[in-house]
Amino acid sequence: MRILFLTHRFYPDIGGIQVNSEILANQFQAMGHTVTLATWTTEHGDRSFPFDVVRNPDASQLFSLHKQADVVFENNPCLRLAWPSLFYKSANVAALRTWVARNDGTTSWQDKLKTYWLNRADAVIAVSKAVAHYGPEHTHVIGNPYRNDLFRKTNNGRNPLSFVFMGRLVSSKGCDIALEAFAKFAKNYNSAGTAIPELTVIGDGEVREALENRTAELKLGESVTFAGFLQGSELVDALNRCAYLLMPSLIVEAFGNVALEAMACGCLPIVSDTGGLPGAVGKAGVVVENPNAQTFYTAISELVKHPEREKVLRSESAGHLKKFTPEVVAKKYMDVLLEAHAKRN
Repeated sequence: MRILFLTHRFYPDIGGIQVNSEILANQFQAMGHTVTLATWTTEHGDRSFPFDVVRNPDASQLFSLHKQADVVFENNPCLRLAWPSLFYKSANVAALRTWVARNDGTTSWQDKLKTYWLNRADAVIAVSKAVAHYGPEHTHVIGNPYRNDLFRKTNNGRNPLSFVFMGRLVSSKGCDIALEAFAKFAKNYNSAGTAIPELTVIGDGEVREALENRTAELKLGESVTFAGFLQGSELVDALNRCAYLLMPSLIVEAFGNVALEAMACGCLPIVSDTGGLPGAVGKAGVVVENPNAQTFYTAISELVKHPEREKVLRSESAGHLKKFTPEVVAKKYMDVLLEAHAKRN
């Protein structure tokens, strides 16, 4: 098939949708289909791709791209790129990667327009059951892929009491909860053994200074490392030095790629019970209800006290991760695209 792949942002921009767009477009092309990707990102970067990339297309280019396509795939609703499909008979499939609503839960006219657009699509794919709520009745649920060529175990000598928080340092992501839970664990843990509790904070954002000040107040300066924003091999190396991922998010997360990436590097994820996070960790992680410092402290302590339970959870990780490799996820997407195309023909 000739697939027109639409994504607002693409490489060299950095973000979850950009990564997912690259993974899926690469896989669709590898399956033998012809992919043309259209995006508003104008910068080219220094990498090339096995498919054509059209950047910042004008109306004439958009019409031409849509006319040639058998299937138009929107990696998240892209109305400014997708509107010419109104004039052609190609199949339309949209992936829904986040909420069709404002942060406070209300819906704007833009959200209502997106809902209309999703309802007219031949098929909709949501990244989690929580996000599927915003799609049509028969929305497919397919979790995000993770970069298994990058995120993998490279170090077996990690500190068994090492923790990591990875994400934007904003209040809604709950890094303060991770810090307080870790502080309580470090204070109450019997450190007679050789292992000393450590916490690495990966990421940056508006509350970093407040978190650093709180770390000083708790006298944890030697136990907590603020690593800043990391990517690529630096990120993989940092994750491979840790045993547990703390993800005490206070917002309803659409999915949880961070949990998969950390798990692939050997971290056992301990996550909030919000949105798509439980599905992202499956039976290979701990899901914490009512996320706060006390509940996360309890979850950490119970794991350390019961190594047999941790062993069972870690034994589930390999099988769980196989469900989210680029090849497996792209095959599920392609099944939906082929079905949508068949219905149009």
